[in-house]
Amino acid sequence: MGRLGRVGVMKKNIDQILNYMNNMGNGIFTYDSLQGLLQQIKEEDIVPKSLKLTEFINYVILEKNMMNAVDVKLPQRGTTRFLSGDISPYRLALTFNKESYLSHYSAVFVHQLTNNIPRKIYTNMEQASKWYVDYDPNDPEDQLIQKNIDLAFSRPMRETNQKASFNLNEHNYEVFLLNGKNHNRLGITKIKMDGEELTVTDLERTLIDIVVRPNYSGGVVEVLEAYKAAKGRVSVNKLLATLKKMKFKYPYHQLIGLYLERAGYPENVFKLFTPFSLDHDFYLTYGMKDKKYSDRWRVYYPKGF
Repeated sequence: MGRLGRVGVMKKNIDQILNYMNNMGNGIFTYDSLQGLLQQIKEEDIVPKSLKLTEFINYVILEKNMMNAVDVKLPQRGTTRFLSGDISPYRLALTFNKESYLSHYSAVFVHQLTNNIPRKIYTNMEQASKWYVDYDPNDPEDQLIQKNIDLAFSRPMRETNQKASFNLNEHNYEVFLLNGKNHNRLGITKIKMDGEELTVTDLERTLIDIVVRPNYSGGVVEVLEAYKAAKGRVSVNKLLATLKKMKFKYPYHQLIGLYLERAGYPENVFKLFTPFSLDHDFYLTYGMKDKKYSDRWRVYYPKGF
């Protein structure tokens, strides 16, 4: 009997190769991590030292169907992810930026605050803290001026142009690669969904983020529906404590109060807003044409909301 060729050795040791694949990483591989896997099984004499990465990839993907190759379009380049097992688009999206987490509408979905199945995914990777100086309400340069608020919210909300895209299981996904303010990962947690552990904003942080950036959250009607769905689950005390720690310049507590009121939260909840001032008129979203006004919260909101 002649010596087995390189592919023959792989066929003979396929169970060992599969075992290494299952024990290495999280089921999502890049070319570099596959090269590391190949080097490891070479050192264990599971495959020949002369086996090339292309041969290995072709065998496990094309012949054995042990992996799925997904082409990913990133902002500056294209790449490929190799998936072993049943990988969700959310877990795949979290591999595009190190230390990123699901936020906004994706967090709304993970927390089961919507019945929609969004094809847009939002991940956030916080900027380095050195880029930020904390907002100081006592500093004259940090004082809010009404005409500046009016001007800022008369325009459309700025959206990131940092996006990725891929097709998985015959569905196209667009990933918004947000690079938000550093909050020292405040309110970041891990949640299991369909057997996968996902890094995501917690319920209270999610309800803040979607108020701040409604365009990343399906719009103001979807934000309101999320507040309704969170009733009985959210701690408004924790939500407002988290908001304070985030040190926003704008008075987002006014918007949160309006959402809670319109979502039917009990009146005693609004006593928690007593420490917060109502010094300025504010806006539920950007670029509104037809709008109405809430005297209680000093907030302009879209007509029909």
